[in-house]
Amino acid sequence: MAESEENNNQYVILARKYRPQNFEDLLGQDALVQTLTNAIQNNRLHHAYILTGIRGVGKTSTARIIAKALNCIGPDGKGGPTVHPCGECENCRAITAGRHIDVMELDAASRTGVDDIREILDGVRYKPTNARYKIYIIDEVHMLSKNAFNALLKTLEEPPSHVIFIFATTEIRKVPVTILSRCQRFDLQRLTIEELMKMYHKIISAENIQADDEALQLLAKAADGSARDATSLLDQAISLGLGNVKVDVVKNMIGLADRSQTFELFEALTSGKVDTVLSLLENSYKNGANPTLILQDLINVTHLVAKTRIIPNSIDDSSLSEEERNFAKKMSVTVSIAVLSKIWQMMIKGLNEMQMAPVQVDALEMILIRIAYAANLPTPAEILNDVKKNSNLAASAPHLLPSAAAQVASTSAVKPIEVQSSSTEGGSKPNTFFSPEELISYLESTRRLLIVYSLKSDVSFDAFEDGYIKMAITDKISPDFIMNLHKILETATGKPWKIDTYRGALKQTLFQKENAKLEEERRDIMESPLVKAIMAEFKGAKIETIIRKVAEDDSQDDESIFTSENDNNFNYDEE
Repeated sequence: MAESEENNNQYVILARKYRPQNFEDLLGQDALVQTLTNAIQNNRLHHAYILTGIRGVGKTSTARIIAKALNCIGPDGKGGPTVHPCGECENCRAITAGRHIDVMELDAASRTGVDDIREILDGVRYKPTNARYKIYIIDEVHMLSKNAFNALLKTLEEPPSHVIFIFATTEIRKVPVTILSRCQRFDLQRLTIEELMKMYHKIISAENIQADDEALQLLAKAADGSARDATSLLDQAISLGLGNVKVDVVKNMIGLADRSQTFELFEALTSGKVDTVLSLLENSYKNGANPTLILQDLINVTHLVAKTRIIPNSIDDSSLSEEERNFAKKMSVTVSIAVLSKIWQMMIKGLNEMQMAPVQVDALEMILIRIAYAANLPTPAEILNDVKKNSNLAASAPHLLPSAAAQVASTSAVKPIEVQSSSTEGGSKPNTFFSPEELISYLESTRRLLIVYSLKSDVSFDAFEDGYIKMAITDKISPDFIMNLHKILETATGKPWKIDTYRGALKQTLFQKENAKLEEERRDIMESPLVKAIMAEFKGAKIETIIRKVAEDDSQDDESIFTSENDNNFNYDEE
């Protein structure tokens, strides 16, 4: 609906001309509309509302619609609050035009001080002049100062029955909790591409404009869920297209590279064709494409291909063009998730690099060169197979692989001995402990981690039998520790235990024993011909920590031993 108060000879931008004037015009806010409809119909109005969402999603428009709904008197002047404001009565027309004396709008971004708030709050105690409710709409409320919020808080605590506050903000986290707790909150949702396309078709039909669907799709994506951004972009596209909305005009307008060129660039990246990548980038840049948008478009393509590989049916999305569907289907077969994840991470990191670079296109070139080379690096499984093949290790010593292969990662772990039965606290079969390791396993399973730490680091065992422990302890061990251990053992096993302790120098602790075993495994692994060959292939590489040793009868293949998850587990210290 066009704004009725505008001069017919003056052009009205689309964002104002098609601003929602009632709840039916609000797109994508069904939950908000239903809640407000119920509140108005049941006369259960809140004294303060806060609307939050991204810019241009309809917060201020919604506030004005609420104001009209509460103050509408109908064409005959006898109506009450309604979810369908008439738009014709004096109250509706004045609110739409922003000139109603009882509906006051404050931009907190420019009037942040306590004096500004006090100025409008001075009139709170007076009843409305022409309307049913006095309504205060405060936009970007998070910009108010601390003192301004404090001044507002007093009124929110004891609001007059004829006053309603409506706050709008894009930064809900910056609004004090004391204010939020006194407001009914509505989170306005980003509009989907389908909802924006619906709005576009309504506008171009009303304006009698020719528009390519692909061009509208590009505009809807660029709007990023904002209705105001969407209409502003459409306005600009119509002006540049001399009354029509054309694909080539839209691409140039928002700095997008041709979609087919983006696909070609992505394919060259994943194939490691650096020369082709640089040539395609140069052409796109010469044609006016923005370097940042090129990278963002490549990020979107990476996500599209990865999602298609994992969920093939996702390409049936109506927002995708036929060209996008065909490309995603093609590339999802040829590029692995491991490679796509690597490309994604490098592109996301590249976005930050471009912001700091003096020349963005140069930074983008370096980013794409790095990605093109990295995309063709072999996976750990491929490296292992290649080393085995070239060194003939598989034929000469096939038994060495399972016993020596180990996964590596940033943290170490020694698998504890599992205790099958649980504590008698739950009424089940009593436990039996014949070694410190069995006791430790039980304590870990029952989350007695402090006692576990003490037993591993501050104790050395001289004897450990069923019902009897003799151990040396450090000065860190308190009498409470021994008492608690007695209680745990008796509860777990159903019988009393004798614990002999003495203070003195410790022998080998469990921690030291575990570390010694780990070091022995590391030495065994380093002596393996297979690992020696891998270390020779990657100069300066080193094993960080052993996680798991594969048993000789393990049926896993090499792919499962060295997976793509371990890409970062070798340190490549280039000399």
